[in-house]
Amino acid sequence: MVGDSAAEWERTGEIPVELLRGLGAKGLLCAQVPVAHGGLGFSSRRNGELTAHVGALSSSLRSVMTSQGMAAWTLRRLAGAGQQAATVPRLTGGELAAVAFSEAAAGSDLSALRTRITRDGDEIVVDGAKVWTTNAAYADLLIVFGRTEDGAGAVVVPATAPGVRIERITDPHGCRAAGHADIRLDGVRLPADALLDGVDRTPSLLVTTALSYGRMSVAWGCVGILRGCLTAAARHANGREQFGTRLAEHQLVARHLAELLIDEQGASRACEHASDLWDEGSPDMVTAAVLAKHVAATGAARGSARALQVLASAGSRDGHVVARAHRDAKLMEIIEGSSEICELILARHALATAG
Repeated sequence: MVGDSAAEWERTGEIPVELLRGLGAKGLLCAQVPVAHGGLGFSSRRNGELTAHVGALSSSLRSVMTSQGMAAWTLRRLAGAGQQAATVPRLTGGELAAVAFSEAAAGSDLSALRTRITRDGDEIVVDGAKVWTTNAAYADLLIVFGRTEDGAGAVVVPATAPGVRIERITDPHGCRAAGHADIRLDGVRLPADALLDGVDRTPSLLVTTALSYGRMSVAWGCVGILRGCLTAAARHANGREQFGTRLAEHQLVARHLAELLIDEQGASRACEHASDLWDEGSPDMVTAAVLAKHVAATGAARGSARALQVLASAGSRDGHVVARAHRDAKLMEIIEGSSEICELILARHALATAG
């Protein structure tokens, strides 16, 4: 069903919200949530393979999964037990969530966050603006990151709360149906317990908590992009003749297929390794997630370009899986930490481990 509908979703820029709620109620949008909170209790490795499968069909739907999973993971890591019990089952019961931390002047530079979370008696007040928030156009709940008096925090904001304005981005380059939107928060008043755990933390620690899950999800989604591109390119090269010879037998075309396979296998191994560390609870998981995201995203960008080169005009129509992958893969090099930011993080890790 997803494969048959993905092209139409990209054309219209929208996934039917009833479908998303149905998938959410089955626990499929955040499958790592424990069974006790209504989830499927998947390991990172098993959830990764599910994410790759969806990513091969629709990066927009995979992006919604990433957003929902990030929201659930953030709640599980930063919320108190009572907050978790009250909120996480909503995400496995059909409600949709978005995680809002990017701002016009604070993408990778988390120290530049300007959204304010201010205490006012028994309430908190949220003021600020967020940009390019995935799934926000569909969301019931927004997990908003901002500055507090003593540090930083994350707060659960109903999308319908007075003072919240959500403006859908109508012309994204990729993942056109992922519900990207900008968010305005003007004097949004909420109960004090909407602030997760009521504990002030540094912006980098808070956002890294959410980003680690997001990076893993994007990485596995890029594995799916590579698998979809490899299948499409190999089938085309096998079935098309040029100058009386199968396209696949032309050495330069065969090289494109080989490089696609290399990128797919490299991304798969990086993701499997990172997921295994995640499931083991290893502290090395954070760096492994950055590495997996970087390897998979850059590989998907290269691989989708190679697939498009092999298919040529046959893969250049807007609804074709390879044309869609080519747009989406470029976006994957930017979101959840750009390729340049990933390289800086990995360079710092190399320096730290060199002694």
